[in-house]
Amino acid sequence: MSAAETQAAAGRGSARAVLSSLGRFLVIAVTTYLGLLAVTFFIGRVIPIDPVLAVLGDRAPTAVVERTRREMGLDLPLIEQFFIYVKSALSGDFGTSVLTTNPVMSDIRRVFPATIELATLGTIIGAVIGVPLGVLAAVKRGSLIDQIVRIIGLIGYSVPIFWLGLLGLVLFYAKLQWVAFPARLDVVYEYTFTPITGFYLLDAAMQGQWDVFYDAFRHIILPASLLGYFALAYISRMTRSFMLNEMAQEYIVAARAKGLSETRIIWGHALRNAAVPMVTVIALSYASLLEGSVLTETVFSWPGIGLYITNSLQNADMNAVLGGTIIIGSVFIGINLLSDLLYRLLDPRTKAA
Repeated sequence: MSAAETQAAAGRGSARAVLSSLGRFLVIAVTTYLGLLAVTFFIGRVIPIDPVLAVLGDRAPTAVVERTRREMGLDLPLIEQFFIYVKSALSGDFGTSVLTTNPVMSDIRRVFPATIELATLGTIIGAVIGVPLGVLAAVKRGSLIDQIVRIIGLIGYSVPIFWLGLLGLVLFYAKLQWVAFPARLDVVYEYTFTPITGFYLLDAAMQGQWDVFYDAFRHIILPASLLGYFALAYISRMTRSFMLNEMAQEYIVAARAKGLSETRIIWGHALRNAAVPMVTVIALSYASLLEGSVLTETVFSWPGIGLYITNSLQNADMNAVLGGTIIIGSVFIGINLLSDLLYRLLDPRTKAA
């Protein structure tokens, strides 16, 4: 076989590997999403709340209740209801919110940017501080610094976020007055500021309204810092573990034998190799903040999807609850699969898997 034929065969083999990997990726994505829809459908059917009575009220005439039940398809067999549910969810139709009387998807488009902005800033804070702390703990393994970093992470895992939120409000808002009151923006700006993307910090900067930017920052910094602290606890622990594994590798010994400085070895070699799995860690941390910001948004009256779901649940608005759950679950699945794909692209050792 000539060199050209060998190269062509290698190219075909590489293309088949990429297509095979992409096929597995799509199968996993579809299967996981269908599983999410099945779980939410089951929850919606076993919960002791009648969706018809939630819409009409307890005093609606029996004839009206039965007609509405037929119109909503609740008189059909469960398997048929499930297929209708899947079809509606895939088209973005989650029904109408009882609480706001708006389509659920319209409400989610309105509130979700607030959650994304909060979780994004929290992840940035957690990664910027957590990665150096994890590296420092690994380099100083067994020292007082290592113990302090591990205690910080342990507190982040153990202390309830709503308790830290209330404590932060008492200290930084009520006592020191370093941050603004629980909300997303002062009332004075509610009628003078027009959002473009729904991300207030970005919108204010794009429009040159720096007073709005400063006010939005004073509102977001405390809840974002709390979420960042919980992300920091996870990221620092995983960074420490990855760095300890890299520091025990033979190429580190070879680098030291060549006379390279410890700084270059740690930051230029060990951390570079540890950065590949850290992509997955940071991505999963971001997804966790998106889905786990319910208590934070409730404590800080943050008008995101977490507060939206909480208010909907308190008012038996199951269309909104299930719609919000599906959206958050879909984002989590997407980020999880994307991080796995990035890991495969960045790490040559996984390309053959």
